[in-house]
Amino acid sequence: MLVRAVTAPGLRRLCRGRRGSAVTCFPPGRALLGVRGAEAAVFLQGLLTNDVTQLAAGGAPPAMYAHALNVQGRCLYDVILYRLHGSAGEEPHILLECDSSVLEPLQKHLKLYKIRRKVDIAPHPELSLWAVIPGEQAGDASSSLPKCAGRAVLLTPDPRAEVMGWRLITKQGADLSEIIPGSEVGDVQDYHRHRYKQGIPEGVKDLPPGVALPLESNLAYMNGISFTKGCYIGQELTARTHHTGVIRKRLLPVSFSAPLPKDGIPEGAEVLTESGKAAGKFRAGGVDLGIALLRLAHLNEPLCINAGGDKVKLRANTPEWWPKSAAK
Repeated sequence: MLVRAVTAPGLRRLCRGRRGSAVTCFPPGRALLGVRGAEAAVFLQGLLTNDVTQLAAGGAPPAMYAHALNVQGRCLYDVILYRLHGSAGEEPHILLECDSSVLEPLQKHLKLYKIRRKVDIAPHPELSLWAVIPGEQAGDASSSLPKCAGRAVLLTPDPRAEVMGWRLITKQGADLSEIIPGSEVGDVQDYHRHRYKQGIPEGVKDLPPGVALPLESNLAYMNGISFTKGCYIGQELTARTHHTGVIRKRLLPVSFSAPLPKDGIPEGAEVLTESGKAAGKFRAGGVDLGIALLRLAHLNEPLCINAGGDKVKLRANTPEWWPKSAAK
């Protein structure tokens, strides 16, 4: 395993962010699967929506977002890829971050298509993944760089959206305070609340395997797809939808006007307009925030969900980080 120190400019950008508000590191419940070998990039290129060859070539940021699709063009796994090799001259070594509950299925999926490719596919339980979210107030939270930055395997901006902060990979058991001075470990539920507020889907609850469509899931907004790369599994429907320019439903952040019922809201519950017209499906959430697949025609309408005899009111909104022309 090649351990690469965090660069000074990257640490300065991270630490410059927030005065009086600690940088918080969250354990997001994700796993890491390694793909290593001479043909790693070519192998992944045919299975994922993004252009992995650009990531493997070096030069670009060492992280990339993508989906693995089934032959019908629906999402199977959402992944973030990390380049651990420093240049194109080194043996390609790419980590795939995935929902921890699908680590084994993803590994089987990759090995199914491996055939005679010169790649090794193996999980990395010796590594820990952290979502690093700065606080809210601008300023300079740190006057010096960490003396033990080399303890980090990788620290890189989250490739999906700037509002998601950074992704940090460390060796298992590493002291986070030595890597990012002044940081604190946060409650994972606060991380999910942050995601829901920003409308960022992650994992099998938000993106049900074999159900979610990549463009409805805002894959293009999150830098997760290349429309110029070669063929990959599930490309046909995705490319056709993109070129027609017609996307009537999207994943949107939703907020509830009152606390959820004691038993919560079932995943996949139908979202209705005030008149009872179907508006979409609830995906996941908790307390007062969630994420739902909704028809854009009902974006600005009052909505509700019937849950256990209770009528739960909710509203959707367009995230600020979306392109200005989105949902219009």
